[in-house]
Amino acid sequence: MVSTFGCNNGLILSGARVYYAMSRDRLFFQAAGRLNKKSVPGIALAFQAVWAGILCLSGTYSDLLDYVIFAVLIFYSLTIGGILILRKKKPTAEHNSRGVSFLILPCAYIFVATAICVDLLIFKPAYTWPGVIIVMLGIPVYFFRKKVLSGQKS
Repeated sequence: MVSTFGCNNGLILSGARVYYAMSRDRLFFQAAGRLNKKSVPGIALAFQAVWAGILCLSGTYSDLLDYVIFAVLIFYSLTIGGILILRKKKPTAEHNSRGVSFLILPCAYIFVATAICVDLLIFKPAYTWPGVIIVMLGIPVYFFRKKVLSGQKS
């Protein structure tokens, strides 16, 4: 229980900071980018609490996990792939580890995550596809918002 509450604490605090940072970059609601008198993004925390409540009431934990795990695995794999690309493009940059062994674990993760994604697409399409569609809906919203904001700067 202690570990679970510790993990939740970290996720709650970091999640609100993500909304805060997105707001500061003008990619999320402006209100989420304000700090309260305790230097905490209170509005972002409240937004996150409301959203978490809605998600909790929308179904079981298993259903929620099935909806998001596909997208999470894709984004984690892309992040790890980005690290590999960065290593290739900037080999002289300071890194924590060197050598061939560094490639084995990230490549294994990408392979296993891809296998899990394929498995989810085959065996749980009713949950996987809605999750993919929800993530994909963010792409036009992002470009629309970016276009609107670039028009405001002119």
